[in-house]
Amino acid sequence: MESLNQQLELPIARIRRILSAEVVSVEDGYDVVIIGGGAAGLSAALVVGRARRSVAVIDAGEPRNAPAAHMQGFLSRDGMAPSAFLTQGRRELEGYGVEVFQDRVLSIEPGFTEHLASGGAVRARRILIASGVADALPDIPGVRERWGRDLLHCPYCHGWEVRDQTLGVLGTVPGSVDHAHLVRQWSDDVVFFAHTYRLSATERDGLAARGISVIDGEVARLIIEGDVLAGVEMADGRIVGRTAVFIRPANMPHDDGLFAGLGRAQVITSAGAGAVAAIAINADLVHEDIQHALRVRASA
Repeated sequence: MESLNQQLELPIARIRRILSAEVVSVEDGYDVVIIGGGAAGLSAALVVGRARRSVAVIDAGEPRNAPAAHMQGFLSRDGMAPSAFLTQGRRELEGYGVEVFQDRVLSIEPGFTEHLASGGAVRARRILIASGVADALPDIPGVRERWGRDLLHCPYCHGWEVRDQTLGVLGTVPGSVDHAHLVRQWSDDVVFFAHTYRLSATERDGLAARGISVIDGEVARLIIEGDVLAGVEMADGRIVGRTAVFIRPANMPHDDGLFAGLGRAQVITSAGAGAVAAIAINADLVHEDIQHALRVRASA
């Protein structure tokens, strides 16, 4: 995968400080190190940067929504390309002294020293892990190729663009049926592909009541014609024409071994979660500053 800077086509000169990890001194340290430079991480960096904290963002350049051409449902940014959003976010950090590192955190020592893939290390008083989650997609031919294009996750993000089309929902995990009912809001023609999900009688009744057809049996592949989704082929050879399919994938922390707690389906909610976390971290640092000032005063 391309690095984030290549993906964003953002010249190094446009960023105030994107630094190589080799020049970072562990002794210097930061008030806050943020792991992950997506919507949550950049939003958090903006908040604590504006609070006059020293901040570093460590970003591996693998945003979850990279396959999507546009992001939706973000007031004032509706329809914006994810790469353009991150470009703008980085620019807004320039005036607050936030430092952005193109790197990956391999491990974190007690005391918040982060060791980086490049061989360097950074130290922080607090860290915020905003590396998000990875989507666990089923091993079906065509799924990864169409992910974020016409194999979709969030109907609030993509539903309007496929409204009134022939839609499908792939059953995989608990919540898949709820997803089908949600997708029904955008089209009268919705098919639920049971695939590996075992429907209860109550769930079947609910789907039938809302006019959602159920196709039993496992899905064999997605049919692509002219670089667009044309249908879904079942294991028994049946073909069901569909122009878009939704799925509720299982979310997993990234394989970097770090806990990911700010994974959200929508960019706007991710940004909000990052801001809330940043405010809490700054409040915690203020408390620590008070304790430090009291100790200094007592020893004077």
